[in-house]
This record gives sequence, structure tokens and C-alpha cells, in this order.
Amino acid sequence: MNLQSIRRTRWRAGVVAGGLAALLATSMITAVSAQAAAGCRVAYAVSSQWTGGFTANVTVTNLGDPLTGWNLAWTFPSGQQVTQAWNATVTSSGAQVTAANMSYNGAVATNATVSFGFNGSWSGSNATPTAFTLNGVTCTGGVSGTASPTAGPSRSTSPSPSASASTSPQPGNPMATVAAMQPGWNLGNTLDAIPDETAWGNPLTTQAMLHHVRAQGYNSIRIPVTWSNHHGSAPAYTIDTAWLNRVRQIVDWSLAEGFYVLINLHHDSWQWINTYPTDRTNVLARFTAVWTQLAAAFRSHSSRLTFESINEPQFTGASGDEQSYQLLHELNAEFVRVIRQSGGGNATRLLVLPTLFTNADQGRLDSLAATFTALHDPNVAATVHFYGYWPFSTNIAGGTRYDSAVEQDLIGTFDRVHNTFVSRGIPVIIGEWALLNWDHTRPGIIERGEFLKFLEAVGYHARTRRLTTMLWDAGQFLNRGDLSWRDPGVFAMMKASWTTRSATASSDQVYVPRTGSITSKALTLNLSGTSFLGLRQGTTDLVSGTDYTVSGTTLTLTAAALTRLVGSRAYGVNATIAARFSSGEPWPISIITYDPPTQTAASGTTSSFAIPTQFRGDQLATMEARYADGTNAGPANWTSYKGFWDHFQPDYSANTILLKTAFFAEVNDGAPVTLTFHFWSGTRVTYRITKSGTSVTGGIG
Repeated sequence: MNLQSIRRTRWRAGVVAGGLAALLATSMITAVSAQAAAGCRVAYAVSSQWTGGFTANVTVTNLGDPLTGWNLAWTFPSGQQVTQAWNATVTSSGAQVTAANMSYNGAVATNATVSFGFNGSWSGSNATPTAFTLNGVTCTGGVSGTASPTAGPSRSTSPSPSASASTSPQPGNPMATVAAMQPGWNLGNTLDAIPDETAWGNPLTTQAMLHHVRAQGYNSIRIPVTWSNHHGSAPAYTIDTAWLNRVRQIVDWSLAEGFYVLINLHHDSWQWINTYPTDRTNVLARFTAVWTQLAAAFRSHSSRLTFESINEPQFTGASGDEQSYQLLHELNAEFVRVIRQSGGGNATRLLVLPTLFTNADQGRLDSLAATFTALHDPNVAATVHFYGYWPFSTNIAGGTRYDSAVEQDLIGTFDRVHNTFVSRGIPVIIGEWALLNWDHTRPGIIERGEFLKFLEAVGYHARTRRLTTMLWDAGQFLNRGDLSWRDPGVFAMMKASWTTRSATASSDQVYVPRTGSITSKALTLNLSGTSFLGLRQGTTDLVSGTDYTVSGTTLTLTAAALTRLVGSRAYGVNATIAARFSSGEPWPISIITYDPPTQTAASGTTSSFAIPTQFRGDQLATMEARYADGTNAGPANWTSYKGFWDHFQPDYSANTILLKTAFFAEVNDGAPVTLTFHFWSGTRVTYRITKSGTSVTGGIG
């Protein structure tokens, strides 16, 4: 993540993972072969297995007439599930699985083979399927004959989440490697912090922390590293030994836990690499020297260690995108040359190359695709970052909800990346993803239920496009102090999205007025292929027909149920219930008592102006600012909606809404401004302010 640009650049990125799966012919794999009257033979191999998960590769040999399309079907004997696939479209119904050809591998000549692979989940045992059908006909291994299928030796399972190097995809199989890296996690704001590991507030990395992350189900770890403050001057640019040893220690700990590991040049991108257009000789020499030393230091490490050339590359003073594309091509090509010529494990190590700004606009993708063509290196992957639709990611311009604009931005991004790279057999890693302003130190910017919808959608759309995702976590998700998730429900939704869909609803909040009669309230369900099972409060099931009704996708809570749930009708959340579905995470619903918020007159200065606000159980969603003539006031004047926390900030404990200095910096002197505060209950409150020099006065509208 680039701290200089993250809040002013609309990042659109997506990534993909998938590829041609090679069979591992060793005693450590499970294999089954069968013979078929229709002329087909199947080899099924488990190339990697860990607690709860595995990677399998399938090769089909066509012994009959040429095929123009195919689907292979089988039944898992132990209830396994496919969670991610490459080189085939895989669908499941219970234990029955069907893999269909992609657009590029449907034609299979007589005696030719086609291969695909997948990641799966298992519990109890991971027995091998014993029969396959190709286009509806049983595979038995020959043009005729009905020989019984034979199964090879079963692979032993291990209770440890760690995987040894011997169970990793073989070097030279980047699609399988990137698929096996799903899901991934970033050790953010740590070794990339300036000037050292703890400078940005995170504690020293420990083996216990890495073990905890691995045990949560993450298969890869991206370790961003900033080298700028840790090497000497020209011409050698010698890396500080203590720093290199610390990086090596964390890499080695991570590999020992069974992670795939990715290291890079991180904030170096804007500290010195960005001057490449005007300081070509020195930047190239420094870039080459740093990667030469890293190549030497890690040349004998496991193939599960991967290298990323540059984080979010950018070039100050470039004439435009075309020059920037050429400059990035030069650096990426130099990176590949340096690593490959160092030999050892680096000769086939997976190398990860970014787009310009690690952005997923089509021009950026096309430029990197041209680099891959020119390099003609079989062991490379692409990377982009994805922080969602910018207004939603930062809560500006009214971007408070996960709506169709947010969804289409996500789908468009992932489709572009898939079509540019994955469909051509090039794996891609979403090296960072999250929402820019989801942060435990700035609560309320992104409403929790809307964030849950985003998490569920990212997981689904990435998985169905075979994209490997690496969560950006700078401390906002995992509390590294006590090794707990800051919001367990947020992590649970993310984890569920790795393997299945979860239903959501139009809101996770139901507001009930504190006074007056209580009426029924309705929510719209987004079932996402699931079936509604019921509502539960704690361990008690609510009663269908009495407490709620469901008609199509409309869930209605009855007045009687709401009256019971709000109890004494104290302001705020009085009860939490969960909508349960046939798969995925339950959807939480908070039952909230409120009255419309009230505000009173105030005076202050442009550096300290707080509007007295009685929230009365409600929560602030956003704020608009307009002059008397209707034009937009304040910063970001292309919209009436201002930036949550950047321009205004609620303080629920102090019963105030603070208007920030940055807001007043762009408000006209002497011109009254009408503020409209939007609350999550649907209530709107207006307030008028006037700035005169550094003085500010305000009152109710």
C-alpha cells in the first residue's frame, strides 16, 4: 500500500489464479486410473494436503473420437468440496462434481490429454474418487473393456497446518502455485514501515503470530519490505546485515509454518524508484544491486518463496502512461534477468510483476501483458490491488452502501483481469485488498453490514474467476497484541467466502422508535443461491408466523416480536438476532431503539468546531454541505457529500459532530452553509453554519 496516494487515487484492481496442473508422480500422491468403453482414461492426483484442505490435479486422456467439448463428472466418497479450480469450470451438487472445459481447451484430439486442477476442503478423510464419466460415459481406460478402477495408496494426513516443500506444486507450474496460495494475508505496516519494523505501531513479528495466522486458514503471506533505509550508498548499495537477517528470519519462520511467502521492494517505489525518468542510471543501478543481493541471499530457499519486483510502481515526471509503461517494462525485465541469472532455486522461482500503480484499468493490464509476451518466461505471475469503488471505500460522495455501482466496479475489475491474464494461462495475485477506510481507529466510516456485503462479494467473484487474494492487514483486522480478530464476524464472513456463498440482507439494522406504537419492519434478502432457514436470538429460535414471516425475498419482523426484542426501549442496540441460511455465515440483525437526533447552536473556530448533537440511539451515515444558492460547499466540491472523518467526525461519547479544519479550509468566508446530516435510521437533520475569518457560528436549520 502506498501511503502517499491511497486516499486520492481510485484503485481498481482484481486478480486471478489458476492454471495447467502438473501431476506429481511420487509416492506422496494419491492416484486413480480407470478404463472406459467410450475411450478415456483419468489420472487423479493429490499434490498437496493440509488440515482441512488439499490441491488436486486431474488429467484426462481421450482414447476415442476427437472432442470439441467435454465435461468430467465424479462423486467424492468422503464429502469433499471443490473450493477453487483452474483450467475448468467446476460445479457441485452435494458430493457430485462436474468439471467442464474452458473456451480454450475444449478440443481434445484422439490420444491427447487435457488437464485441470483445483483446491478442495475435507474433514475426516480425503478418499480418492473411484469412478469418472466423460460426457456421460464411464471412463475405463481403453476403447473397450470394463476393468474395475484401481486406486493407488492413500496419502497420509497430518494434524499440522504446515505443508512441507515436498508437497508444493513443482517449480514451473505457476498456475498451480498461485492457486495453492489462496487465501493470502499481508504483514502490513511492519517490515515496510519507515524507518523500521515497529515505527508504524505494530509490534515485532513473532513465530506465535505467524502460527496463529496460518492456523486461521491462510496459505500464503505477503511480507512487504522497504529497503530504502537499510542499505548503503552507491555503487554497492550494500544491504544492512542485521536488516537482511531479520527479513530472512521472518521468511524462514513463515516457510516453516507452511506458508507460501512473497517479498518485495515496497515503499522504495515512491522513495526512489519513482525518480527513474530523470535519474535513470542511478535508479537502475540501485534497483539491480538490491535485487542482486536478495537473489543471492534467497537462491537456495524453498520454491514456496516468491519475489515481487515493485509495489505500486509510479514515475514522477514521466510524460504520460506510455512512457511509464516502457519504464516499468524495463524494470520488470531487469528484475527477471537478475533473478534468473543468479541460478539455484531462482532459475524457476515464481516471479510476480505488477501493473503501473498496481492498477487494473485495461491500459495497465495490456501493457503488462505485452511484457509477459516479450519476456517469454514460464514462471511469472501478474499482480494488481483492489480497494473497491472509491466513494464507497472512503465514504465520500454519498458512497455509504454496497450498491450496484460498487458491485459493477468489482465485477468489471475482476473480469478485466481474468480476461487479460487468466484466460491466457497467466496467474494473477490480488496482492492487496480491503476497503481504504475500514479501520478500527476510525470507526463508523464504513457501516458494518455494508462491509460484510463487500467481503462476501469479493470472495465469491474472486473464487469464481480463480483469483488468489491477499488481504491487506496493517492491524485493522488482526489484533497482533493478543492474536484475536478485532471483529470476529468480519473474519467469519471472509473465511466463509473462500469456499461458499453467504446470504445477506438490505440492512443489518432495524430501527424502532423509542416512543409511540411499534410496527412490523421488513428487510429484503439477497439469498445468493441459499435457502432461508430461520431466525435465532442466541440459542433460541424465533417462531415463523408469530415472530416473522418470509414471502419470496422479503423477511418481515412482526410488531409483537419487535416489542419483545426492544424490551424497555433504551436507546441503542437492545437485541441482536441472526438470519440463518442453508450455507455460509448467518446474517446479523441489530434491533435498535432511537429517537430523531437533535442539535443545538454553537460557536467555535475553524480549528475546533463541534456541533452539540444528541444522537439518541442513532448513528451518522454521511453529511452534505451546500451554499444558499444550492451549489456544493467545502472540499471535494464536485459533490455535496463530504468525506467521513476527513471533513467531519461524530463523537458519540462526547455527543458532538466535529467539523474538521480541512472542511473549513475550502468554505467561503461569510457565506452561510446548510449542512444535512444523514443518519442510518433514515432521519435527516439540517444545521446552518457561517465562517468569518477563523470564527464559526452555527445553529439548527
